[in-house]
Amino acid sequence: MERAVAWSVDRPGDEDAMLNLESATQAYFGRLQQARDLQRRARDSELRNRLNEVAANTVAMGALREGLLGNVQFSRRDVNAAIATGERVDEIAALTLAILGDASRAQKIADNLAKSHPSDTTVQRLELPVIRASIALISGKAAEAIDALSNTAPFGTRTHHAVWCLPYWSGLAYLRTGQGTAAIEQFRELLNHREVLSNALLLPLAQLGLARSYVLTGDTAKARTAYQDFLSLWKDADPDIPILKQAKVEYAKLQ
Repeated sequence: MERAVAWSVDRPGDEDAMLNLESATQAYFGRLQQARDLQRRARDSELRNRLNEVAANTVAMGALREGLLGNVQFSRRDVNAAIATGERVDEIAALTLAILGDASRAQKIADNLAKSHPSDTTVQRLELPVIRASIALISGKAAEAIDALSNTAPFGTRTHHAVWCLPYWSGLAYLRTGQGTAAIEQFRELLNHREVLSNALLLPLAQLGLARSYVLTGDTAKARTAYQDFLSLWKDADPDIPILKQAKVEYAKLQ
């Protein structure tokens, strides 16, 4: 990876791509500050090379990452900055806003997407269901989230971008409705396809979801092992990440 990044320096369209990949890898291991720094360098490279829409999407993806990890302030700042560019960041922005609990703004963007992309299978049968499910989850309507995800095309783990990986969102919905066994099935489906998802942040998040799902089923031994796997993966993670702090509290209760 270091050789690839070195090769890409000052190559428009390559430098930022490599920096974003390296940023994703750092986030995968919970090294969030390093991930932020690399992503900032990627955005700066894109702006220097007038790749304005790409730069806006880089900022939007950063906002989503922060939201998934529970860094609400960072996430809200970055998603607003991405939207303010005027570039097309609709899908990621809507998902981020839903995670942040801004259901009305997320719904408005989702409605516009539905109208402007009536024949786009990816938008209609993957992205919009995930966005709507996220809106339902944050609104305390987990059962509606499950219904929203039941109308998706059979993408599974093989999507155009790992963030839309359906088993993760389905697992989250089942977890919120107290259906531990169903949640386990979904999270394990995702974790069994690591080769497809590579350095996606949803992998460690699914590992944590698996641990929480085992707790729901009362399988303390497997829950403890799943938490240990997550904490081992994030052994060098930034200690102030909200979901990491919460995971440590949950794990301690099992001892």
